[in-house]
Amino acid sequence: MAELRLLLVDDEVEFLEPMEARLKRRKVACGVAQSGTDALALLEKQSFDCAVVDVKMPGMDGLDLLRRLRQQYPALPVILLTGHASVELGVQGMELGAFEYLMKPIDLDELLDTVRRAAEAAKRA
Repeated sequence: MAELRLLLVDDEVEFLEPMEARLKRRKVACGVAQSGTDALALLEKQSFDCAVVDVKMPGMDGLDLLRRLRQQYPALPVILLTGHASVELGVQGMELGAFEYLMKPIDLDELLDTVRRAAEAAKRA
């Protein structure tokens, strides 16, 4: 499979930077954004196979970003991540069109498996 292009969106630098480094070691091309606004700006410049978006962020939260992504980039699969267990947020995210909802701390292999499944499903659609 060609190198995956992943957009990683999280306001927590202590999560974002190590995750980006770990993904790059696994040959995943990463674009990173610390806010929904930054993610939308990055998407104007380059394309991605999948977006992994933190739910809890100041300003535009993950669900707001998901809504915008569904409008502007309907084919882009979105995986929601959160450190705050909430069945309600998970259900809401899935209803808005998220591919999957995962909990932090996330196992890297689980995340990569989910990202690959999302990217493959998007190619088939």
